[in-house]
Order: sequence, then C-alpha cells, then structure tokens
Amino acid sequence: MPRLISLPLAAAAGAVLALGFAPFGLASAPVAALALIFSRVTTTVTVRGVLATGYAFGLGYAGAGVYWIYHSIADYGGGPLAGMIATAVLVALFALIPMLALLTGWWAGGAHRLRTPLLALPLAWVGIEWIRSWLATGATWLSIGYTQIDTPLAHLAPVFGVYGVSLAVAVIAGGIAAWLVRPGVRRVALALAVPVGAVAVGLALDRDWTVPVDDPLSVSILQGNIDQARKWDPDERGAILGEYLQMTRERLGDELIVWPETALPVFYQQATQWLDPLAREARAAGSSLVLGAPVARGEARYNAVAVPGDPAQFYYKRHLVPFGEYVPFRDIAGGVLDFVGTPLGDFSAGQSAAPLTAAGHELGVSICYEVTFGAEVADALPGAELLLNVSNDAWFGASTAPWQHLQMARMRALETGREMIRATNTGISAIIGPRGGIRDAGPLFESAILSGSVQPYTGMTPYARWRDWPMAALALFGTGGLWLTGGWRRSGRGN
Repeated sequence: MPRLISLPLAAAAGAVLALGFAPFGLASAPVAALALIFSRVTTTVTVRGVLATGYAFGLGYAGAGVYWIYHSIADYGGGPLAGMIATAVLVALFALIPMLALLTGWWAGGAHRLRTPLLALPLAWVGIEWIRSWLATGATWLSIGYTQIDTPLAHLAPVFGVYGVSLAVAVIAGGIAAWLVRPGVRRVALALAVPVGAVAVGLALDRDWTVPVDDPLSVSILQGNIDQARKWDPDERGAILGEYLQMTRERLGDELIVWPETALPVFYQQATQWLDPLAREARAAGSSLVLGAPVARGEARYNAVAVPGDPAQFYYKRHLVPFGEYVPFRDIAGGVLDFVGTPLGDFSAGQSAAPLTAAGHELGVSICYEVTFGAEVADALPGAELLLNVSNDAWFGASTAPWQHLQMARMRALETGREMIRATNTGISAIIGPRGGIRDAGPLFESAILSGSVQPYTGMTPYARWRDWPMAALALFGTGGLWLTGGWRRSGRGN
C-alpha cells in the first residue's frame, strides 16, 4: 500500500481506538483499530516502515485521546500559544509509546504471520502499557483495558487488573488481524474462537470476590463547581468557604459528608477557626466530615484529605503530577517554568497509604490522578472498607477527560471489590459499586449535592493480592521468549 495512503489510514485507526474510551464507549473500536494496525505491521518488511506506521497510529491515538491537554494549559496555564505548543509536544511524545509497542512486537514475531499478530504484538502492547505506567513517574491514561468496563471482559479485572483486560482486547484484535493477513477458513475460525474464549474466561471468573460488612452508610458528596479563576483569588476565599459550610449544614445527619480535592481555598491550618466548630457540629449530628485541603507542615506543602477532629487525620497525596503539582528542574530553569504548577508552590509527596477512619469505617484514599494507578489504590487494602477519590477536574474544561477519569475510577472499584465515593469540584462526582457500575452520578459543571448510600466491603480480590506483576511477567517474558525462539531471525517466510 502506498505510504501516501497507509500513513493517514494508520493515523485514522489510532483516532478510532480512542473512541473506545468514555464518553463514547464504543468497546469494539479498539478491537477494530488494533486488528487493522496489527495486520498492517505484520506485513511490513522494514524497520523504517514499522516506525512510520506505528508513529502515525500513535499520533491519531494521542491526538484524539488526550487533546484536552490544550484546555488545561491554554485556559489555566500559559495561554493559547503555550497550550498549542505543549499539546503538540506531549502528543508527539505520547505517539512514541504505541510506536515502540508495535516495533517490539514486530521484531519479536519474526515475520511469522500467525505468531506476530496473535502473540507477539498483543504481549508487546501490554508490556509497554505496564512500563509506561511507572517510567518517568508514570503515564496510565488511555490503557485499552478501560474501554471494556461495561463488557464481559471486565470480569477479568478483579483477577488480572486492567492490563489483563488490555491483553484480552489485544489478543482478540490479533486473531482478526491473522485472518486479515491471510484469509482462510482456519483463520476465520481462529478470529471467532479467540473472542468467544476470552468472554468465556471472563464469565467463568464472574463472582463476588468481597463481602459486605455492617450496614450501608449515608453519604453526601458536595460538588461546589468553583471556577479555577476564582478558586485561588484571595478576595473569594470567604465566599467559597461559606458556600461549602452552607452545603455541609444542609446535609448534617448523613454519616459521611465529603468535600472534593483542595475544596478548602486556604491551608488547613488557616481555617481551623471555621473547621473545628463545624466538625463538632457534625459529630453532634452523627456526621463525619471528610475534605480535600492543602496542608502546610513546616516548609513542606501537601495536597491532602483531612478528617477534622481531635486529633485531625490526614492523607497526603503520594503520586504527584509533574508540572501540575510540582515542577521538575525548576531550580535549573529559573523563571521559565513559573507559569506551570500550583499557585501555592510545589507540593511534597506523602509516604503512607494507610486508610483514614470516618463514620466508624476505613477509607482508602486517592487524590485525583492517583486513581489511575491500580496497584497504588490497592495499597490501602485489606484495611480499607471503602474507596474515596477526591478530584478537581475543572482543569480539563468541557472535554472528554472528566469522563475518561471517571472510567478509570470505575476500574479501581472493580479491581478491588470495593465501593467508591468520588467527590469532584466540577464533576463528575459519583457513587461507584464494587463491580465498577455507576450507582449514582452528579452533573458536570454544576453546583450539586449528590446524596446516597455506600456499602463497606471486606476481603481481597486476586488482583489486590497480586497487583500487576503476573501480567507484567507474562507480557515481558512472553515477548522475550518469542524473540529468543526466532523473532530475531526475521525469516520472512510468512507462515
């Protein structure tokens, strides 16, 4: 196929893959996109051709999947020009990731027209997904397993995690790609058998891995819908605090009342004259207050979740966002990077995943981006009986990102067998069941109080015990084994 046609087609396939993520939720789109690109890569005969095809695919994938970076920087960072430059650079860098996965799989497959699409490319894809989840602080966005949260393949998640679901998607795509590469009756049977087998395994694993403990708790999630331009304005602090105090008093009597990430527009220590009386008032009504707040400890500043009391409890965010919550190389770059980062200065990372106690139960806490890391959320288990995620997705603007973020939070509930309370500043706040289903959700970009009940759970899913290590080992050793057993020869026989 002429490059003039093949490269735009590869980019279009990458964009189609992104349609599998929320809010579109086209679960078949990643299968179709990967089947097309796997078949194309399998029949490519040069490294240069694989690199070009893979990078074009990555550009379409990243461009359609994380275009919202522009809104974050243009609206709340350095303006439209900075937004365009930063988005172009980040999309260009992200595109290297699928390119590397496709090159690795192509090389390990050794031009074998069954082994390459069915085994080498799926294993390499998942191996690279796992590596990018921790390399250079980690990039977990757009892992393809999230696209199957509402399909039978989701039943794999409590056992194998999101990367197990990713592998199932990639292997199904590989079966179709094997038929596209060499059509025939046997390949048709294979293309049909692989998804049937994957779904059958998922259905066989469909069970309750955890059990309820005690009675459900009443909860109210306060979604203040505070605009970022207003949030850190010193003249607005009193009004913002007053809004949250009023919303809280409306729901006194609910067992849990939750504020979103950094809902407090000042450091926690600067608001104790309001918070301490409110906490006493809440306790007298049978309520526990849980709120997102910046916290100062000496020279260190933390993005935290607090449970006011005597003494107060704090969870400090452990996985910070570079250039959002701290700026690497700030000392070297001087004032060049001052337009990024938090208005309060660089945050420090917390160290403990220990749950917070509220309403007599243990809450496993994650803040914003942390909910995209399955193994880190599982660090709070087995002690945590509920999961709590607080976030401020106002940075994303009116884009697909708030929906994508919610989709990843749903996967964490499914992986751990825990219900999740998700409190966000501008939406989408939600109560998520232990199988990843949305039990209730609030609006987007509206002030709202989401009230309902949550059920504490106990027990450990296999994923909570094993984390990502089984899938990482399978992907890495599997890819390496294929390479050692003949992929390096690149025989070109096209079996």
